Parts: sequence; C-alpha cells; structure tokens
Amino acid sequence: MADTTSLTRAVDHFADRLRAAPQSRLQRGAAAEALALARELARRAQLVEEPGTPPREMPDAGMFAAADQITVAAHDLALVLTDEGQIEEAVELVAQAQKRAGV
Repeated sequence: MADTTSLTRAVDHFADRLRAAPQSRLQRGAAAEALALARELARRAQLVEEPGTPPREMPDAGMFAAADQITVAAHDLALVLTDEGQIEEAVELVAQAQKRAGV
C-alpha cells in the first residue's frame, strides 16, 4: 500500500481554504473548480475500483458542499492508489485546482 498522506494533506488544506472563503469567492469560480476536481478524483477512483464500467458523475451538491465533495473524493481515491506516480499526479491536480480557484 502506498503512502497517500501527501494527497490527503493537500486536499484537506484546499478544503479548509474553501470553507474559509467568502461566498463571493465561491461564486466567482472557486466552488466550480472544486467540483471539477472532485469529479475527476471520483472518476479516477471508480476506474480503479470498477474497471470496464463507465464512471458515474459526482452530482453538484452546491457551492457550500464543494469542500466536502473534494475531501470525500480524494479519500476514496487514496484508498485505491498503489503507485507513487499516481499519488504525485493526484497531488498536482489538487495544487493546480487550488491555484485556479484562487484560495
């Protein structure tokens, strides 16, 4: 089993920043960026867990749920990753999404 601490730390930091962000920042795109990240992380986890099955799309639960959605998706992905390269790639996805979100 690979050490996914770097992924969970990065996502927890991003989620904390989203929770602390003002509503106006969330509306200007931070929540949409987080949702896109959550959907991608969930998609990756599903591809590992259920190969050959089309991934289901994570629903939009609203801007105030975006932090929770990235947290859940990342922790699900962390459970199935076995390769350090995959972990590094996921951490980079989180970093880039946080940068685009501006939080």
